[in-house]
Amino acid sequence: MLNYEVDPAVLAGLVPAGTELDRWEGRTLASIVGFQFLDTRVLGVAVPWHRDFDEVNLRFYVRRVVGDEIRRGVVFVKEIVPRRAIAWIANALYDEKYVALPMSHRIDWSSSPRSVAYRWRYDDKPCHLQVTLDGDAYLASEISEEAFITEHYWGYTAQRDGSTLEYKVEHPRWNVWKGLEPELTCDIAALYGEKFAPFLDRPPRSCFVADGSAVVVRRGVRI
Repeated sequence: MLNYEVDPAVLAGLVPAGTELDRWEGRTLASIVGFQFLDTRVLGVAVPWHRDFDEVNLRFYVRRVVGDEIRRGVVFVKEIVPRRAIAWIANALYDEKYVALPMSHRIDWSSSPRSVAYRWRYDDKPCHLQVTLDGDAYLASEISEEAFITEHYWGYTAQRDGSTLEYKVEHPRWNVWKGLEPELTCDIAALYGEKFAPFLDRPPRSCFVADGSAVVVRRGVRI
């Protein structure tokens, strides 16, 4: 997870109706996140040859107030996966912004330092996201930046008709490692839009690796 401070004006037009930007200590953050889906099932059904796959996404953070409850969630700008069928299903179910590109990963726990890398190709050019792990995993404080990034348990997607799809994401709190030597190599302007380039073309303000867990994504509800 590589985390960048961005100008809120860059995100303003992407905020789904009924939500507002969520900030950490007054900062508006966006993250490039690489991870693995393992033993994936859609409505309880495992699709052959589509259970284990990589994803790299660009996301930012919003909140929705429902009575006395504050629902903190994520909004995806773009999600990269390796197979067209995965992108089609996700876009059809949630109207998300998936694209299918050639992808691979390398997770090296045996070397020193340990490292995690995700690679993909865009416009036939190699791209990658990489970080090395620093020290031991820990459970971050609930008021930390690590918790802010990993503990948004709702997803929000703007729909074509102007409404918003809200869905709940369930998982336990994750342990994290501090990250070192973060690398993001790709044409930011071509992949995510020129307005993101000034912010994502510089070093991230923070980076870390989370251990992950079983995750449940509930059916979406229009709000």
